[in-house]
Amino acid sequence: MIVFLPTDGVMLLLLALLLLTVRFVLTRPNLRARWRAVFADAGAASAAVVLAFFLTIATLDSMHYRPELPPGPNGARAYSPATVSVFDTLVFDVLDAAHPERSYSAPFAMREFDKTTVVTDSGPVRDFQPLKVAPRAEDASFLLRGLAGGAAGLLAALCATGLLVAVKRGEKRALLRRFTSPSGERFAPWLTFTAILTLAGVVLAIWPVCHPFGTDAVGNDVLYEALKSLRTAIVIGSLATLATLPFAVTLGMAAGYFKGRVDDAIQYLYTTLSSIPSVLLIAASVLLVTVFMDRHPEWWPTGLERADVRLFLLAIIIGMTGWSTLARLLRAETMKITALDYVTAARAFGVPHARILRRHVLPNVLHIVLIVTVLDFSGIVLYEAVLSYVGVGVDPSMSSFGTMINAARSEMSRSPMVWWNLAASFLFMLSLVLSANLFAAAVRDAFDPRAALKRKGGAE
Repeated sequence: MIVFLPTDGVMLLLLALLLLTVRFVLTRPNLRARWRAVFADAGAASAAVVLAFFLTIATLDSMHYRPELPPGPNGARAYSPATVSVFDTLVFDVLDAAHPERSYSAPFAMREFDKTTVVTDSGPVRDFQPLKVAPRAEDASFLLRGLAGGAAGLLAALCATGLLVAVKRGEKRALLRRFTSPSGERFAPWLTFTAILTLAGVVLAIWPVCHPFGTDAVGNDVLYEALKSLRTAIVIGSLATLATLPFAVTLGMAAGYFKGRVDDAIQYLYTTLSSIPSVLLIAASVLLVTVFMDRHPEWWPTGLERADVRLFLLAIIIGMTGWSTLARLLRAETMKITALDYVTAARAFGVPHARILRRHVLPNVLHIVLIVTVLDFSGIVLYEAVLSYVGVGVDPSMSSFGTMINAARSEMSRSPMVWWNLAASFLFMLSLVLSANLFAAAVRDAFDPRAALKRKGGAE
């Protein structure tokens, strides 16, 4: 039975917006040239490959359903009360990996991290017990599995490249020249794609027989939790950004266009909002939402639905409280545009204000909206980690980087130290945020008119 959660709709909306954006860009030569400049940057193209890989995992983790149970005595169809995703099914059932242990275990370990007392025929014995899933020390099958998986990933990358060349048969030589160009503009994303598939092949091969990043305090696989956290980060970054746009675009353009009392009122509103510490404002809003959800537990029958609604509302709260910066930029840009001759002429001919804003002002400020939106995504991802770290972020039962870092706070102070939970969350969060920042920098350089003038002046 298919289960549609609120954040699943966010992922569906994000994919639809990406497809519509691609279709729209392909019909506009000017936009097509600008985006070609974005992907001509080696770092941005490589970052886009990494982001596409993470988005694929998040999409698979956003397809939820309840498995069908064996029919009862009367033949009625019954479904499991637990909601799982396609990603869960691929990991646990298809790959047969990430099975839980009793408690902590180090990466690639064969035994538990802590000693446990067990009763044997000779009496109680306290020792490091073997893991349920562990590589064997007496043969080389573990290493061979990793090499075979890496070779399979490399072969898949080469096949994908060959397929691309076959599809672009008429541009075969041009493609080969781009892939091997000294500038690396086309070689870098291909190398990144190959490295990701090779590493994925190694992980998929050894994951069923070990825990590559160990397990946490309750025995959950840390690599599985880190991959699940990608969906939380992408959902909260995307939804918070989308929630920001209606307030920032509408109020920012209205303040810059109408001026006078409208401008004063909107300035007072976002100045007051900016004067309140954002962490305190979001914490207070989240606590109000939590109290409301505690008073109406019957509205959410499962813990997953409750955690998902809290994630959805947290993203909305972050978006509704973080629109002031973009509104200021749009107000200033709108004031400059409304002073131009064609806007003055439109007003003189009696063109309605809504049409002027839609036809003349909005298209000229979209580059600011795009640049700020892409730049703010990584900041919101880090913001969620901070909020979850202080206990006002996502539900504790939901996987997120902030929750993993919060759990690692006490693990790093124990002896011996449990470091792999923090290392895994740091590695994946760094990859996501760094890729988003590299891509955002290329978008800013391509769409910012001042950056284009600087490049033109430097070329001359």
